Amino acid sequence: MDEVRDVGTPIDDSELAIEGALRPESLAEFVGQHKVRGQLQLLLDAARIQQRPPDHILLSGPPGLGKTTLAMIVAHETGRPLRMSSGPAIQHAGDLAALLSSLTPGEVLFIDEVHRMARSAEEMLYLAMEDFRIDIMVGKGAGATSIPLELAPFTLVGATTRSGLLPNPLRDRFGFTAHLEYYEPEELELVVDRAAAMLAVTLPHDGRAEIARRSRGTPRIANRLLRRVRDFQVVHGDRKGVDAVRAALELYDVDEIGLDRLDRAVLDALVRRFRGGPVGLGTLSVAVGEEAETIESVVEPYLVRIGFMGRTPRGRIATPPAYAHLGIPHADGALRFDEA
Repeated sequence: MDEVRDVGTPIDDSELAIEGALRPESLAEFVGQHKVRGQLQLLLDAARIQQRPPDHILLSGPPGLGKTTLAMIVAHETGRPLRMSSGPAIQHAGDLAALLSSLTPGEVLFIDEVHRMARSAEEMLYLAMEDFRIDIMVGKGAGATSIPLELAPFTLVGATTRSGLLPNPLRDRFGFTAHLEYYEPEELELVVDRAAAMLAVTLPHDGRAEIARRSRGTPRIANRLLRRVRDFQVVHGDRKGVDAVRAALELYDVDEIGLDRLDRAVLDALVRRFRGGPVGLGTLSVAVGEEAETIESVVEPYLVRIGFMGRTPRGRIATPPAYAHLGIPHADGALRFDEA
């Protein structure tokens, strides 16, 4: 598990080391997600009192909201080791069997993007989660034999950004399911404040608020922007305060509401080249030179959430606020939006 150091202690100056060091180590340190934290605390307390592993946990929600961090906290607060894997890495039932059979009693197994596991592995996981047992097939054809293998009791923490893709039998075997919501700016200010103290970055209140406002409701982005502000302060030591924060974020193409270069490229193509749409995702991806999956999973959710883009049966459309943000008259866009 990544080491979390005391506030103000210098940390290894590499992106991965910093990312790990900024993660909170306990639910008490975890900012935001108050309802989920309360539910998870009750789950862990009950398991500790009854001296058993906590029930399996499913965490869903957009990237960067703390699913991996919460899995680490579950392991830390139960005093158990944490084993980490991912759905794309488990493409055969044998991969999962090897992973499960090596777990120690009470160990926490974290599977990121659990919805991307192979179907054969999912079916094996059903039995493992419910009965702590898997069946190993030995041989082929008519002579094949199923050998049951007992597993040590464990807690599975699954994370997914697309919970709708999880099959119902798998979803039903999780004892606790939580959906993580985007953060409010006030919560992100607390995230930035804690990280700034750990990175020894001096920021005024309005500087923290500026970073929080441009972080798209996501702690991971807030921490990343803070590191870029820190770099700017290191290079331009004579520039301080909120003006330095704004200059740093403008240098990295993050505008006042958190849109980056790709966000604006998508909006600009939608508004200028396709007159507000509707336009298909594939056509839009070709227009901006980016993979359709990236636009759908990274760009589109935020643009839809802030009301700049709409999804219709005929394709994506730009809304009047998108026109206003780009400084373009939106009469045509408003008409198309209503008609769509």
